[in-house]
Amino acid sequence: MDALTDFFQQLYLRHGDWRDLTLLLLSPLFMVFIALEAWRLRQRRVYRWRDTLDSMNSGGSYLLVDLVLLAVWVLPAMGWIYQHRLFTLEVTPLNFIGLFLAVEFLYYWFHRASHRIRWFWCAHVVHHGSEQMNFTTALRQSWFYPIAGNWLFYTPMVWLGFEPRWVLFALSLNLGYQFFVHTQWVDRMPAWFEWVFNTPSHHRAHHGRNPVYIDRNFGGMLIVFDRLFGTFVPEGEPVDYGLQHPVETHNLFWLNAHEWAAMFADMRRERSLWLGLKHLWAPPEWQRHGDKAGSSASPG
Repeated sequence: MDALTDFFQQLYLRHGDWRDLTLLLLSPLFMVFIALEAWRLRQRRVYRWRDTLDSMNSGGSYLLVDLVLLAVWVLPAMGWIYQHRLFTLEVTPLNFIGLFLAVEFLYYWFHRASHRIRWFWCAHVVHHGSEQMNFTTALRQSWFYPIAGNWLFYTPMVWLGFEPRWVLFALSLNLGYQFFVHTQWVDRMPAWFEWVFNTPSHHRAHHGRNPVYIDRNFGGMLIVFDRLFGTFVPEGEPVDYGLQHPVETHNLFWLNAHEWAAMFADMRRERSLWLGLKHLWAPPEWQRHGDKAGSSASPG
């Protein structure tokens, strides 16, 4: 444990910046709200200890893995793009608001791609693995996001001229907001707020495996892009949370790796290179000649 601590200390001293630690610094606040929600909804059984433990383990390990990959992979790659930027954009209050809105727009397309392109779904599926909806569900994140390339969606802002850490800081604030929409504690917000912002109601629908809710409500902080691009659906019928094909495991590694294994197995079964490669970009539920593609988890 001391060796691991020393590793992270040296890594941070060499590569770190306070903006990299945004979600880590917000973690105590998240823990307070988890405790309050668990107490407030204790009669409704929205927390189950095994599911909660899986979510907490996923969240904690994700933060550690993400910090390492951020330092050794993502920031160097983004730094190279920044060296070839079109302009140099200073971060003023007004510029940061513009950056934040642009990151929200790019997040919408990342999130939509993560449901409709299997390569990205292999990472995002981790977040949809819980059949509960509570604040700990927000903590379920994939170790493999940086490897899958989620950061590529935000590189246009780096190429345009924003320093990479400011782009990632805006994303971290967006993700911090999203923690608070993973709850059954709040029913509906005021109508004007529901029209503009992503809310618990909108996001409960997003996590549903009911046919009406699949691949809907991709916004991070805002819901306006879903309204604009036709992917919005209001919460109506009771939400059935989780994946259409649940993965029955509590193994932390397998929670992160199961869909990658399923995708590569599907690729090996194909008789042609083209059909094998198509699994990388086809939707998760893609079926060839009416046969089940073999995915262990379809969107939900």
